[in-house]
Amino acid sequence: MLNIGCHLSSSKGYMNMFKETEYVGGNTFQFFTRNPRGGQAKAIDPKDVLDFCNAAKEKGFAKILAHAPYTLNPCAEKENVREFTKMTMADDLERLEFTPGNLYNFHPGSHVGQGIEKGIDMIASMLNSILKPDMHTTVLLETMAGKGSEVGSKFEEIKAIIDRVELSDKLGVCLDTCHVHDAGYDIVNDLDGVLTEFDKIIGLDRLKAIHLNDSKNPFESHKDRHEKIGEGSLGETTFSRIINHDKLRNLPFFLETPNEIDGYKHEIKLLKGLYNE
Repeated sequence: MLNIGCHLSSSKGYMNMFKETEYVGGNTFQFFTRNPRGGQAKAIDPKDVLDFCNAAKEKGFAKILAHAPYTLNPCAEKENVREFTKMTMADDLERLEFTPGNLYNFHPGSHVGQGIEKGIDMIASMLNSILKPDMHTTVLLETMAGKGSEVGSKFEEIKAIIDRVELSDKLGVCLDTCHVHDAGYDIVNDLDGVLTEFDKIIGLDRLKAIHLNDSKNPFESHKDRHEKIGEGSLGETTFSRIINHDKLRNLPFFLETPNEIDGYKHEIKLLKGLYNE
């Protein structure tokens, strides 16, 4: 079975996201834990969460993926930004204990001129301060496109963060197809080579989820602009190879393409048609 879903608004609660996922033909979904630009999170409705957990179990849903707000930057130069990031992520992880055993994804951040090594140290330090031995969520570092001073566009940078985190068993990676393509990993012409490199540096056992996004930009552009599946520089054939690859096919896939709900429904139908059961 293809485990696939799209990015949904969490403002109406878990059961609403469950129903929208059924509408688009998926069996998982991604959502922001709060406004993507930051701010207060909506209060948890325990009944809504319980109803969702029961419905997801009954329908055989794959793991869902919560996404941290874009404004978070654990390696910001300003201390107040780093502190806000730490407090927000710690709160998110506490809230995710209502849906144990799922995934939480974040952008590693931008070192804003402080240097890649300092950025890596700051990210690891923040993770060391919020990860707990008894937590039930796996935290994912997302592969980035490398625009500006982003950390995480190279597999070696993600590995360096993981190596400096004490509770590294709580960490994994979310591979974004647009980002890695824009970063210079040729998943169009050499998917096997990229996965071999990922395995050698990070380990494929760390790969827990994939963002399926085409790219508006050419290879190694370091720009990060998502496109609809098959309409960008990756192309439909690349996505067919990815979802059918024996090392990837059982992972959960999440669409972040520039779409409304019916557009996601169309893409999920397209990808299901490309998937070899």
